[in-house]
Amino acid sequence: MTHPAQLTSYRRILLLTDGYSTPFLAKTAISLLRYRTDDVVGVLDAEHAGQDAGELFGAGHGIPVVDSIVEGTDAVFIGIAPPGGKLPAAWRPTIIEALTRGIDVVSGLHDFLSLDPELTAIAEQHGGTLIDVRKNNEKETATGQPFREGCLRIHTVGQDCSVGKMVASLEIQRELSRRGHDAKFLATGQTGIMISGEGVPIDCVVADFVNGAAERLVRQNDDHDIVLIEGQGSLSHPSFSAVTLGLLHGAAPQGLIFVYEVGRREVKGLDGIELRPFRQLIAAYENAAALRHPCRVIGIAMNGRKVSDEEAAAEKARMESEFGLPVCDVFRDGPGELVDAVIALQQELQR
Repeated sequence: MTHPAQLTSYRRILLLTDGYSTPFLAKTAISLLRYRTDDVVGVLDAEHAGQDAGELFGAGHGIPVVDSIVEGTDAVFIGIAPPGGKLPAAWRPTIIEALTRGIDVVSGLHDFLSLDPELTAIAEQHGGTLIDVRKNNEKETATGQPFREGCLRIHTVGQDCSVGKMVASLEIQRELSRRGHDAKFLATGQTGIMISGEGVPIDCVVADFVNGAAERLVRQNDDHDIVLIEGQGSLSHPSFSAVTLGLLHGAAPQGLIFVYEVGRREVKGLDGIELRPFRQLIAAYENAAALRHPCRVIGIAMNGRKVSDEEAAAEKARMESEFGLPVCDVFRDGPGELVDAVIALQQELQR
């Protein structure tokens, strides 16, 4: 389990997205702008310098886009999650400048900066720190032993990658806490870890230890009444289904929130491969999860970012009618209906 305690101590974060400021690539930056707004001093992208982050990303209104490192920055966060997880070569001078100025650099890339001899030497010389959020030492398999009986485990699963599983988990957890419930968000990806300060980078854990890492993440937090376990990948994704199944069996959830994007037809990153029908996916998730622990889908989180309010309302009504489950867009509607479903499941299991 990763516990980079200093991640939540940074109060002047500069997000680096230079040349990669798109929703597809900069989802890490967008989430940090949304959930750590007060800690971000700017977004570094020379092409868009002078704009507002809210104009560029739809989040972080009032935060400037700049073309150089902001004075007083205490950490540069790599704001992208590109396929393959490599550091763009053009960014190296910016990383070196930050380290030379004693500024920490936080990365969620698969390409570990702390293993780069030149960067490590510069950091040591000038007092900066290289933090690779995905770096981990998970080396234990799952035990399959039960969790604390009073801990309700809710897990977000998806139609595909990058549909909003982390956002749904965070929004549900925040609303549960607002209502006075003891609920905690458990991060399983680099962005979630950068937001919450702890978690397991599940897609960078050796395959045999994925279930064990997920199990330990839950066990170390099952003193809470409700845990919201961030989902990864998709059970039907040709590239990333392994981590999805590992999370299902390691975390042993009792309830699932199914997350999808309105209008998405093809698997992300794999042109020409169509997504599976919702009903088939939901059945697959329930059946796979039930091999480890009784489980069912209790609600649907709809990502309607590409449709109008009228189209979103019609989609919500259609999905509710078809599946008989609460459906909501957590940004448009708030997560209230999904939170109600979580509380109802908790009460059901306590009877």
